[in-house]
Amino acid sequence: MHRQYIILFIGLFYTLITLTGAEISAQKGGERMAFTINSTAFKEGGTIPGQYTCDGPDASPRLSWEGAPAATRSFALIMDDPDAPVGTFNHWVLYDLPAGTTGLSEGVSKEATLPDGAKQGMTSFRRVGYGGPCPPKGPAHRYFFTLYALDIPALGLGSKASKEEVENKMKGHILGKAVIMGKYGR
Repeated sequence: MHRQYIILFIGLFYTLITLTGAEISAQKGGERMAFTINSTAFKEGGTIPGQYTCDGPDASPRLSWEGAPAATRSFALIMDDPDAPVGTFNHWVLYDLPAGTTGLSEGVSKEATLPDGAKQGMTSFRRVGYGGPCPPKGPAHRYFFTLYALDIPALGLGSKASKEEVENKMKGHILGKAVIMGKYGR
């Protein structure tokens, strides 16, 4: 009797490990590769330079990613600050990025719809497009750039959607996510 449970447990454990590995990583030349997002402007946990903040030109930083799950059909990006005094503050909502996209150039246009069909939503600044760090004086805040790999080509939303609308439409369609965090204080 115990032997049957042990065999069943081993089979379930193996299946769990296999499925988890498939969901977390992608294949590249037979090697597993993690889904990651990076920036040439700052390192993970590092300081976001002033040019990407309200104290400078407020341009979006260059971002690149790799290792997206093979079934990815589009991407969404949300940047927010959980340290804001009023609660989480949304700095960027970008969605319907085509599956072949591997990055964003510095200074993405603040247009509601980009040339590749990607759409930008409303931020907590009550405007469309990137709004850089702009914390009150005090300790540095953390800014999370979270990239979602989705199994659908579009969320079915028009431009200017809220973060909440984007998150609701993504439910059940997220294949993976990658995060980079930078800090900025004044």
